[in-house]
Amino acid sequence: MKYEGSIYRPPSEADSLILQVTIGCSHNKCTFCGSYKDKKFRVKSFQEIKEDVEEAKAYARYIKKVFIADGDALIIPQKRLVPIVQMIRDAFPKLERIGVYGNTKSILKKSLEDLKELKRLGVGIIYLGVESGDQVTLDRVCKGTTLDKTAEAAKKVKEAGILLSVTVLLGLGGVERGAIHAAETGKFLSRIDPDYAGALSVIIVPGTILADEVKKGTFKVPDPYQLLEELAIMISNTNVTHTYFASNHASNYLPVKAWLPEDKEKTLRAIKHVLDQRDPSLLRPEFMRAL
Repeated sequence: MKYEGSIYRPPSEADSLILQVTIGCSHNKCTFCGSYKDKKFRVKSFQEIKEDVEEAKAYARYIKKVFIADGDALIIPQKRLVPIVQMIRDAFPKLERIGVYGNTKSILKKSLEDLKELKRLGVGIIYLGVESGDQVTLDRVCKGTTLDKTAEAAKKVKEAGILLSVTVLLGLGGVERGAIHAAETGKFLSRIDPDYAGALSVIIVPGTILADEVKKGTFKVPDPYQLLEELAIMISNTNVTHTYFASNHASNYLPVKAWLPEDKEKTLRAIKHVLDQRDPSLLRPEFMRAL
């Protein structure tokens, strides 16, 4: 497989074949993200992708899941994307699901029929980085979209019958705006009602604009207990139909897995217990945190 640069995938795609069809991220302006700063965005040629598929087919013909990378492969125009997805489907007879990152812009560029076509071809889940339900926070980190547009994109994914998995970022509002960011994010999750929601915690990546803001003192990173307070506020304000919520990513100090609303009160009690105890041994050690 001819991978270029570092490859990132959602935790739930750990057992998937990672097929890199784009290089980098089509937006690549978020102040907190350093994942694709060393890459210039481009779409690989069909021949390049075909060679990787043929190689994977020779060694892992019965793979069940494929994740197509990099940061926003859904931005590929439909006429180019459909043959790629069809080729993947044809290559792996036991294939159950194709996953892909999308952002608000790339989803909205697709019509509902486009998304339904991708669903028929095997795209079963789209991962959408929401980050915050607070527009002020989104603007500060240069997310490049609005909450209304993101809600529209989320609705379109669900209407197409594709699973919607979203990520939000604890601490993104800094100490100053932490409680607002957390509450508004919980409310926004309620608004879009995703199938899955994952909460990560902000980690300052050297070389990013956010790292510069920390050095200047214009952004203060919440401490572990402030991040847990945000998590509790977020869950308290989340009223969804049936969402699997997890904060078990390596960036988090306290792993949480819960079905909401079923496990809401139990989860809040568990977080409160850790906050009341203030025992560092109950938290993930700093050296074990990672993106």
